[in-house]
Amino acid sequence: MDLSPFKLDIDELINEFVEGEFTTLADMKRVWLSRKFTYIFEASPPTKLAFFMQSLYAHTIGHMISTSSLSQRLGGLYCLYCLYETQPFKPPFKIYFSLGELKKLKNLVINAKEHGIKVVPALVKRMLEKNMFLFGFVDLHEGSVSETVNQLTELQDARVQVAYKKLFDDTRIEQFLHMDMGMEFDLEMLKKMSTEYAEAKKHAIREANKAVDVQNIQHISDDREFIGDEVERITENWNVQRQVFYQQTGLNQRHAQKDEQQQQPQHKKHEQQDDDFGDEFSHQLELQLIEEEQLQQKEEDDESNHELEL
Repeated sequence: MDLSPFKLDIDELINEFVEGEFTTLADMKRVWLSRKFTYIFEASPPTKLAFFMQSLYAHTIGHMISTSSLSQRLGGLYCLYCLYETQPFKPPFKIYFSLGELKKLKNLVINAKEHGIKVVPALVKRMLEKNMFLFGFVDLHEGSVSETVNQLTELQDARVQVAYKKLFDDTRIEQFLHMDMGMEFDLEMLKKMSTEYAEAKKHAIREANKAVDVQNIQHISDDREFIGDEVERITENWNVQRQVFYQQTGLNQRHAQKDEQQQQPQHKKHEQQDDDFGDEFSHQLELQLIEEEQLQQKEEDDESNHELEL
């Protein structure tokens, strides 16, 4: 996917803002409207929209955290805000923001305050209140956009992929009853990712608090149950319910008996064959005894008849 034309449009937009020596959000809105910049989304690709938006965000953030003039950095911030607010996607794609980039944003807010540009701290506060950012530990360099987007979507896709595979590849109830939910969802990795993201949010709020008032959004970083802990709780409850089901239906016992029968040792088969042979031998011996008794009885009868004739 060639995003060079989109990045060039962003460069030209911010350059016009810089050439006019503008510093306010109102100035950026005028430049934005004059260039009809919202039409940038008309040419968005039909697929990989997350990659598309994160690429635009990353390129714009590059202007915002650069070492160039204050006007260019402000242009990057305002452009980033406008890209988020004008995107046609529902729900909107959040802006991936690393902790390193957050520190540079804090410095930008401080510089803006020093120059009396009051709209900047108010704007950053608004962006935080609207929860526009998706905080992470890794800097989103343009060369690693695809990899980072995959990492961001991995968590939410994992459960859908597992459910799809289980429901369509194998619908037998035994497969679901005997599966290990913790292993299916890679519980340890899930807990690690959710913990890291929670820590990133807390750190982001603490850093932002040094430059702007974040009292109204402090609840975002408050301790709450992580998704990894929630999945672990569901897994434990699943195991309990599964055991109750086993006790009520005896399904697990029958499953174990089936496995035991399939794994029956060869000597058990030989013992069964020996028992069958013994039963057959006993039956033959019984028939032989009956025949001998009948023969003896016949001889006795013949002898008795002979005595009577005499």
